[in-house]
Amino acid sequence: MSDAGSPRVALALDSAGLGCSVAVSLGEEVVAEEHIDTMHGQAEALLLLVDKAMRMAGQVPAALDLVVASVGPGSFTGIRAGLAAARGIALATGARLLGVTSFDAVAIPAARSDCSEARFLLVALESRREDLYVQFFDPHGDALRQPAAIMPFLFREAVATIIGANPLLVAGDAAQRAAAALAQRPATTVLEGSAPGAVGALRAGLRLLRLGSAADPPRPLYLRVPDVTLAETPQKPSRGRT
Repeated sequence: MSDAGSPRVALALDSAGLGCSVAVSLGEEVVAEEHIDTMHGQAEALLLLVDKAMRMAGQVPAALDLVVASVGPGSFTGIRAGLAAARGIALATGARLLGVTSFDAVAIPAARSDCSEARFLLVALESRREDLYVQFFDPHGDALRQPAAIMPFLFREAVATIIGANPLLVAGDAAQRAAAALAQRPATTVLEGSAPGAVGALRAGLRLLRLGSAADPPRPLYLRVPDVTLAETPQKPSRGRT
């Protein structure tokens, strides 16, 4: 850590969504980023991306002060793979480990880019089902409510209840779907290219450190029960008396 308490070298990993990405920062500046679109083999892909990004940044693993991992919501397998990789790297290097939600990974960069507009923010993430994962934020990037899985036909009611008629910026990899559900609502804008990723996770993690609100250790964020089916244990046939 630097004298000011901020990490000198930080690494972020994200595999909760529709791809895998990593980012490296020196101080507050992001100096390397790598990304691939894949939903399979995330564990192997992440480690290759980490090696490439660290080389691009001119850093060795021992230099890491902080590792940030996206905790979801998103793919059950992707979240687990990302957290396992982040924990392994932190354990091997002695770096601090933090978790940030995919919502924060979108909200913090969005709030920075929209600082002159003072609009409320709706982050909408793909669930790959009919509903969407959503969370509302104030213009500073602070959460207004807990995240939830919401059907699109309920969006208008939720927006009216939480922010009223105030201007709204819609971001995330499901921003277009959310905006379509809010069609004809005045003062509603979509932020293009705002899918969650490692750069956003890194900025969110650094912000948590600055605010002194970082929580350890990271835990997965699931907004529904994972689609995992456990095989039933075969029942042993009962033995009759002889």
